[in-house]
Amino acid sequence: MGLPAASDMDSFGLTFHHLGLATRSPEKALAFLKGLGYQAGETIHDPIQNVNLILCPSALMPPVEVIFPADEPGPLAAILVDRNEGFYHFCYRSRDLAASLAAMKQAGHRLIEVAAPQPAPLFDNQRVSFYMVSGFGLIEILED
Repeated sequence: MGLPAASDMDSFGLTFHHLGLATRSPEKALAFLKGLGYQAGETIHDPIQNVNLILCPSALMPPVEVIFPADEPGPLAAILVDRNEGFYHFCYRSRDLAASLAAMKQAGHRLIEVAAPQPAPLFDNQRVSFYMVSGFGLIEILED
């Protein structure tokens, strides 16, 4: 099976940005990522989502966002209820959120908005939103 034709690629106006890793033990996650050659950015607290975030880039692999609980309960409580860690979202960039969402729906994908667009401190307050895509899972969309 070959690669898709260029015309079949990026029909939603999205480009991959990072993987989201939820963890109760950021020290362990960072130690493992550093062993793989990742660099750890600074810890950023997101008061809207009430989580702590560290973006970890790599020269050779996809970036990983390490997400861990803040002092007060937040959305990670449900994600980490029966596990200590796990990759739980893919993040994509979009130059036109409305057009990207419309293209996904036009292609027959069912989207449920989990979190409306809001400023993200980790990304210089660019807006992010979250959607559950039926048959795929949770995606984050970072607006350019």
